[in-house]
Amino acid sequence: MKELELKYGCNPNQKPARVYRGDGGDLPITVLNGKPGYINLLDAFNGWQLVSELKAATNLPAATSFKHVSPAGAAVGKPLSDTLKKIYFVDDLGELSPLACAYARARGADRMSSFGDFVALSDVCDVSTAMILKREVSDGIIAPGYEPEALEILSAKKKGNYAVIQIDPGYKPAPIEHKEVFGITFEQGRNDIKIDGELLTNIVTKNRDLPEEAKHDLLISLITLKYTQSNSVCYVKDGQAIGIGAGQQSRVHCARLAGQKADNWLLRQSPKVMELQFVEGIGRADRDNAIDNYIGDTYMDVIGDNVWQKYFAVRPEVYTAEEKRAWLDKMTGVSLGSDAFFPFRDSIDRGAKSGVSYIVQPGGSVRDDLVIEACDEYNMVMVCNGVRLFHH
Repeated sequence: MKELELKYGCNPNQKPARVYRGDGGDLPITVLNGKPGYINLLDAFNGWQLVSELKAATNLPAATSFKHVSPAGAAVGKPLSDTLKKIYFVDDLGELSPLACAYARARGADRMSSFGDFVALSDVCDVSTAMILKREVSDGIIAPGYEPEALEILSAKKKGNYAVIQIDPGYKPAPIEHKEVFGITFEQGRNDIKIDGELLTNIVTKNRDLPEEAKHDLLISLITLKYTQSNSVCYVKDGQAIGIGAGQQSRVHCARLAGQKADNWLLRQSPKVMELQFVEGIGRADRDNAIDNYIGDTYMDVIGDNVWQKYFAVRPEVYTAEEKRAWLDKMTGVSLGSDAFFPFRDSIDRGAKSGVSYIVQPGGSVRDDLVIEACDEYNMVMVCNGVRLFHH
């Protein structure tokens, strides 16, 4: 197939629309079901690159949940604890495959943002993964292949309109890429830098204790940032992104946004949230919204006397700021990556509030010494690798 005609571009008024290769070659994809759109394909191709690199770096199956050309979550296939199974709403599915664990983690990191996602998988989609997707609101999926039963399950989604794409894992794009804006063609070499342990050797802090698990998480943060709209910051814990801040003009705003998402992920595991009792039959999306509002500072405004009965079987006690802070203060071992240098220490201070112990960033700011000093105050380990990962 040389080209794929699309219904429209980013918006319904943007017609005609199609995708094709600039060199006239065949597209590396086969659409097995549904009709992917312009933004779907942007998410699909970026997501596929992300999971391919995650698998190459970790030797584990990988998944990502993409929305609007940035990942809402990304993860590798590490086993799930009983707590994570519960907060990801997969505790009723029995034993999950490593690939299914990867997607459960990727989707579960920021479930509100993952609503209506486009999924990318590094490996052949199995039935275990398809069963998770069967009941989630999602627009489509890209993978190198599908088990027959998994394809049957996915093809039935959205009344048969779920987009299922198979990609040729051997496809290699040209080393030069092009992009057109306002009738002007931009040309650049592809960002094909290999992200591996060699980028984690320049430790600049007094604390130089960087365990293997932390290296693993720092690599996940860097690969995720490589495909996240800049500026971007990524918090990672136990093989999965737990907070991604994308597309902010100020780096500290990225750190705050990602940190708030990481806090929500951590707070969802607290006893007060785990013990919430929902009304019978409530959907997962409504539970996600209710939990997010409950954790947030506006709980009494959003879930007041006239509203809480819609979500909760028993009215929950207010989760006070002091209680939340006490829970978050127990958290440690979180890794933080940044796609460009930190110009001020404010992002370090924000990371400390979310249990950050390890940081990777390019370095190169005139205030690097102040940023390193901040890390030393918190006994953090920081790597300056000299590699910027802007993505636009």
